Amino acid sequence: MSAAPRNPTPAEIRRWRQYLADERAEAAVYEELASKRSGEERAILLGLVEAERRHEAHWVTLLGENVGLPTRTKMRTRMLAFLARRFGSIFVLALMQQAEARSPYGTDDDATDAMAADEQIHEEVVRGLAARGRTRLSGTFRAAVFGANDGLVSNLALVIGMAATGVSNSIVLAAGIAGLLAGALSMGAGEFVSVRSQRELLSSTLPNPETTKVLPNLDAEANELALVYRARGMTEEDAESHARERLYGLECIHGEDDTARRTPGDDGHSAIGSAWSAAASSFCFFSSGAIIPVIPLFFGATGLVAIIISAILVGIALLMTGAIVGVLSGASPWKRALRQLGIGYGAALVTYLLGLLFGTSVG
Repeated sequence: MSAAPRNPTPAEIRRWRQYLADERAEAAVYEELASKRSGEERAILLGLVEAERRHEAHWVTLLGENVGLPTRTKMRTRMLAFLARRFGSIFVLALMQQAEARSPYGTDDDATDAMAADEQIHEEVVRGLAARGRTRLSGTFRAAVFGANDGLVSNLALVIGMAATGVSNSIVLAAGIAGLLAGALSMGAGEFVSVRSQRELLSSTLPNPETTKVLPNLDAEANELALVYRARGMTEEDAESHARERLYGLECIHGEDDTARRTPGDDGHSAIGSAWSAAASSFCFFSSGAIIPVIPLFFGATGLVAIIISAILVGIALLMTGAIVGVLSGASPWKRALRQLGIGYGAALVTYLLGLLFGTSVG
């Protein structure tokens, strides 16, 4: 720990007090998250709290009598503390991952090398904790994001494409509602079939538990069990050795495979999500996205005014979904938001131009 200068400058005092406030706030966030966890996750989060308290003590020592009243923490950290108290969700861990990655200690001479290293390690710890939630969330989340984005873009393209042809407002509204219903049903059915088929395909590769019943009847000298392990990727020598151990011990054919440790009903593909939850998420989120472009039409907007309002509403929604994806993936929410916006507007613009062309050619 570095020694405190006898006469720190006002700028140094302000910076150290801000660091102190941030360390205290981050420790509070981890404590809130730990209070909503149990077992190993709780122990890991409390370990992070202990580390933040060590950093806090460093700045207290440097400040000495200049500690003063508590400094107001950054708005971002206060928001994280609020979310941790209310929800304790994966969003908080994802945001904390980004906060740890932006630590200034690596370039600040007043922070110790150990503190800078701690912050980098904390990023990886939080990434690991967030990964558990992301794995549980990934299947349904993928369907939800895809459904909302598809609803926003496809129905905006449909509405402005129809409006560009010059047809009446009632026809455009009917087309938008039909697009919403048809798309939502199609998305839901498609996700159900897709996820169910994927789970069935992967489940077909799992070892058959019934095979263990024939182990006592196998010829140990012929050692055909070795072929099983060779088919799973072992070398011939390792397969022979592994098979003999299993045969002479009459142990489970799965041995060290995950299937031997699974609970009933667990097929090992939880990251994919269930077919029903994926279908429901796609249906609901497609509908919630597809309804936005037709909102102006419900209130009587027509022509170019309806197109502009729809485009603005959809743009806001695209930015929000992109930002959420960025937060949950631990990446920049702004980059993901702008990417969503660019792709969505690009598709809608092409459809609008085609609608103009089609309306002109028909007229």
